[in-house]
Amino acid sequence: MQISVVIPLFNEEESLVELHQAIQKVLNEAKFDYEILFIDDGSTDGSWTVLQKLATQNDSVKAFRFSKNFGKSQALHLGFKEARGEVVITMDADLQDNPQEIPELYQLIQEQGYQLVSGWKKKRYDAVLAKNLPSKLFNWAARKTSGLKLHDFNCGLKAYRNEVVKNIDIFGEMHRYIPVLAKNAGFEKIAEKIVQHSPRKYGKTKFGMERFINGFLDLLTIWFVSRFGKRPMHFFGAMGVLMFFFGFLSAAYIGFMKLYKIYYLHESARLVVQDPWFYIALTAMLLGTQFFLTGFLGEMILRSGKSGERYRIAESTDDPKTQER
Repeated sequence: MQISVVIPLFNEEESLVELHQAIQKVLNEAKFDYEILFIDDGSTDGSWTVLQKLATQNDSVKAFRFSKNFGKSQALHLGFKEARGEVVITMDADLQDNPQEIPELYQLIQEQGYQLVSGWKKKRYDAVLAKNLPSKLFNWAARKTSGLKLHDFNCGLKAYRNEVVKNIDIFGEMHRYIPVLAKNAGFEKIAEKIVQHSPRKYGKTKFGMERFINGFLDLLTIWFVSRFGKRPMHFFGAMGVLMFFFGFLSAAYIGFMKLYKIYYLHESARLVVQDPWFYIALTAMLLGTQFFLTGFLGEMILRSGKSGERYRIAESTDDPKTQER
């Protein structure tokens, strides 16, 4: 199996037949051995009926259906699990991704040795305020936090070597950060290709403005896990020590000033509990202790789960292969 095309979808009844025909034409002309995996993410229109018909007409088509709408990440997770092709291509079902890009994406993976090739919709046909400007801000933040110099993290058209999709776990709404997840898993041969973007032909987008809020929250999660996922004490412990030290110095200063006023200035000092800095110092020391304990517990949990951790180990043999342990 050379190519697996994974297509998550939600209420795209009108575009499915046309999309299938376009993909089939391209792959047959290039004489690829392929499969097309449609993942119906709980559609409420006639999408599943169309997919069932396509599966009976073309043995290369496989259709899967969720009982309800779980999200694009879960749909991609299932598609990656089922994909058998040496190269896995993902694309959206709304006809905005051009199947003509597939042969070149396959070539970049198989002949030029890339492990992941991400599409870049350099010229977009989306509304400027609704998608273009938020996407540029989102991609800028993703570049700064991840270190990957990609222009379009959220492009649905991507190509992967099969071992990449088998070694990353996509959950929540992490489909936007698959290149980052792949990099964190040790796959660093990542490239970007300018791809054609077409206006939406049928229906309307299924994503609202809340996706950008969720996207930035997920970005923070990815950033934290990438930097401190294996060493939580370095973050929480450092924060705890700094806050406790600040609180301790504040408390020492309050005590020193009280004694200084009594014994050297012979002034009547007010009670310590009447000083607002007392509560600031107390709060800082309590929070510092909690942060430190959080880091300590995180380290204990991490070490207790080491036995079940998976590693990619490349063996240097006559026939190189990658094993999972």
